[in-house]
Amino acid sequence: MNTPFPYQFIAFEGNIGVGKTTLCNLLAQRHGCALVLEQFTDNPFLPYFYEQPDRYGFPVELFFMTERHKQLQEHFATPDLFQSCTVADYFFVKTLLFAKNNLSEEEFRLFQRLFSVLNAGFPKPDLLVYLHRPIPVLMEQIQKRGRSIEQNISAQYLEELQRAYFEYLKTETETPVIVLDLERVDYQQDASAFDEIIAVLQAHHEPGLHFHRF
Repeated sequence: MNTPFPYQFIAFEGNIGVGKTTLCNLLAQRHGCALVLEQFTDNPFLPYFYEQPDRYGFPVELFFMTERHKQLQEHFATPDLFQSCTVADYFFVKTLLFAKNNLSEEEFRLFQRLFSVLNAGFPKPDLLVYLHRPIPVLMEQIQKRGRSIEQNISAQYLEELQRAYFEYLKTETETPVIVLDLERVDYQQDASAFDEIIAVLQAHHEPGLHFHRF
């Protein structure tokens, strides 16, 4: 089967509430891509982490890392010959970015060692797409989707995560990275905006950082 994009593995990233999973589902519906979606609700430590981040940071990040590793390893170990493109609503390096933001220095050093071992087990994305929205818009979308465990997330926490993402993206030189500056674009309801995203994904991009504003 011919791939709809010049990439076999596209990972979508972005802050909490930005719309990664929604976009991946739309792409799968339109082009029949294989889906890898993070099962964040399965993390038993997450509700406690939002209440006591210092106490539960390490177990919550360790659980996320092992579950993401298991999911990606299983997916790429048994490729689907009828689905030539995979889209994921996270990339594994996300594990390290969140851990750096949420753990103490001693915990993060240990976490890095574990991450380095697991990170060698599956392919990197051929294309990384970062979805960007202003913090006030993220706060609105988090409130709108109404997940109880997310209602205490602060703007400061989202700003810290956004800063961690951008610091990393500037260092990525081996993979094409596209930053989609979405502002308030609703690609679920706006067909022209979704088509514009498709066009961006179908274009060839050199390794390094690229920006696309709507």
